[in-house]
Formats: sequence, C-alpha cells, structure tokens
Amino acid sequence: MIAQRPAMDRRALIAGSLALSAAARPAAASGPTGEAPAPALNIPGVGLPVIEGGRLRNYVFVSLRLHLGAGKTPEQMRPKEAYFRDALVKAAHRTPFLVPGDWTRLDGAALQRSLLASANQIAGRGAVARVEIISQTPRRRTGVRAG
Repeated sequence: MIAQRPAMDRRALIAGSLALSAAARPAAASGPTGEAPAPALNIPGVGLPVIEGGRLRNYVFVSLRLHLGAGKTPEQMRPKEAYFRDALVKAAHRTPFLVPGDWTRLDGAALQRSLLASANQIAGRGAVARVEIISQTPRRRTGVRAG
C-alpha cells in the first residue's frame, strides 16, 4: 500500500504567507526611529564625458539617488527624470566634472552641486533635498595621467 500524503490547502498556504509578508513589510520599511524613509528617485546609468584639454578622454557612468523634498513623491518626479539627465549631461559638456590627473572618476561634489541647482529650476525650489552618487563606473578603467 502506498501511504497517502495529506492534501495541501493551497489557499490557506498562500493566505498565510501573504499575512506574514504584510506583517514584516512595515518593520522593514521604517527607519530606526520608526519613521518611514525619505522618498527618493533613482537615476541609473547616466554617461558623462571626461574632457581634458578640449579632448574627450573617457566616459564615466554614474548612478544617482535624488532625495526628495517635503511633499514630493517619486511618482510626481519620475516624469522629470529625462530633464534631470539632460541637465546633467549638458553641464558635464559645458564645465566637465574633472578630477585633475584621473580620467576614471568625476568630481562628486561639483556634480552634486550642479544637479541640485538644475533640479531647483526643473522641479521647483526644495523639490530635491540632496543628491547622492551611488556609483561611478568608467568606460575605460585606465587613464590616470602621469605627471
């Protein structure tokens, strides 16, 4: 005789797992003080040029996180993402975010200041509270200039 396994009630299993995940979600989303994290908009993979002496030396792909100001949501700001990218690329061509002697990374402070100033014009004053650089990845990994 073959022993029969008890039939699983799939609905009860799914309902139980949904209840557990819903119970865990608010705890994971809240910060150490119990407050929800500030809303942010991620902007992945913007290719910015490294220009020195009037010549294109490299491209650095940056991923950014825009920490939004009071009353702004990522859903409100997402349609403006293309404008943020455009302003950043134009600024990088106008006044390159060059780190002297290194063609593999950009000046993060200058990049943040530029995008914050552009964000005030694009989305209104205070719409973006802070710009965070998540990563910088150069196209060519060499290019440290000697001397």
